[in-house]
Amino acid sequence: MASVRVELPIDAPPAHTWDVIRDVGAVHERLLPGRVAGTEIEDGRRRLTFPDGNVVTELIVSLDDEARRFSYAVVAGARPPLTHHHASFEVRPDGVLVWTADFLPDSARGEVEIRMRYGAAEMKTAIEGARPTP
Repeated sequence: MASVRVELPIDAPPAHTWDVIRDVGAVHERLLPGRVAGTEIEDGRRRLTFPDGNVVTELIVSLDDEARRFSYAVVAGARPPLTHHHASFEVRPDGVLVWTADFLPDSARGEVEIRMRYGAAEMKTAIEGARPTP
């Protein structure tokens, strides 16, 4: 099984970063504005609609405020196509956002890693741009 881990220092209070990550219904507004056009939550699933019309469906696995950890599994619409996917976001006390994904097939690793690194850079920009002023 392939695995990709991205560690991203965020220049914002960890509580703010977690507030953005845990707002699972507002990805299109707070985490990836412009990259995600819409977010819908229904029956423990989240549907992300992208500007090109692609829809990714995710199962919300857990949302742990104490650990500041959100995990999910893509169950439909992945690009490249995946036969298995599980990922998580964790906001560490030092302000680092950790995004980890485990998936199959292994051959998708290169493309998934590129997408995650690009997406992480966009997340960093969005989170830091909306951080509260001290």
